[in-house]
Amino acid sequence: MSDEETEDLEQELDVEEQSRKEDDKELGEDFDEVGAGVFGRAKFLPPKPITEDILKEGLSLLCKTGNGLAHAYVKLDAKEKELTDITLLSSYIHLRYVDVSENFLSDLSPLNSLTHLLWLKADKNRLRTAHLEELPYLQIASFAHNRISGTEGITHPRLTSLDLKGNFIQRVTGLDPLKLGNLHTIELRGNQLESTAGLHLPKLKYLYLVS
Repeated sequence: MSDEETEDLEQELDVEEQSRKEDDKELGEDFDEVGAGVFGRAKFLPPKPITEDILKEGLSLLCKTGNGLAHAYVKLDAKEKELTDITLLSSYIHLRYVDVSENFLSDLSPLNSLTHLLWLKADKNRLRTAHLEELPYLQIASFAHNRISGTEGITHPRLTSLDLKGNFIQRVTGLDPLKLGNLHTIELRGNQLESTAGLHLPKLKYLYLVS
């Protein structure tokens, strides 16, 4: 990773920490709003896929691509667009930072093509799982305030921070310490946890369980 990319990621980490503090204050209220608002309204919305126009509006941060011979926008802000489908993102393979929060998404599988992804925020959608194919560079992932009921399918080897607060998780399963050797922060507040069994991660330092 270049110095420029490292600096960008550090800035994102600072923003993420500030966001975590703000979320601590709003956890209960936000979750009620999601249940009565975002989830409820989705029943009456027609399908709305992401379009080229939305992408052009949200793309930023022009960087060199892997071979250094071309440039591409690597950051996408597509939050609060009432999106139900992000299939088009599968062709934007150079994206490294993606925010699709506060939409109506139930499927993130198009992101499986984004093998350079470093940072993902998909809070306040209609997701029932955080499962994605292994993304080799993903370091920060947030799926807060969705409908997720389990922790299966999270296998990103460089993941350091995972936010699953405000979901419906009762048990932690599938977090393989051999695959998640860098994961040091897990946010699980606002769930329905019955036990902390399954949290056997070698570098885990920060575990948030109580609101």
